[in-house]
Amino acid sequence: MKTKFAIAAALLAASFSVQAADIAAGKAKAEAQCAACHAVEGNWNKTMDPSYPKLAGQHADYIANTLKQYQKGGRNNAIMAGMAAGLSQQDIKDLSAFFASLEGDLYLKK
Repeated sequence: MKTKFAIAAALLAASFSVQAADIAAGKAKAEAQCAACHAVEGNWNKTMDPSYPKLAGQHADYIANTLKQYQKGGRNNAIMAGMAAGLSQQDIKDLSAFFASLEGDLYLKK
């Protein structure tokens, strides 16, 4: 009985194992793909154009949901749809974690 329980527990744990977000990988991806528009001289609180959203300090779930919506066509912007199209689910987690880890002027962290 213990063996069956151990096997079931291992299978359940494996099914829920998801790679955690990697802030360093998110930073590298952001610097390569996002910085040209969303950061001026490495400042993620200053965008190239005032109409572009600031990403620093944004909630991770908001960034993730937004990028997924660009991938699925729920948000329409040709540039962002193209940028999001090649992102893996891990890329999205990493980017979201990176932007959420930054000090931003969008909201107060609880």
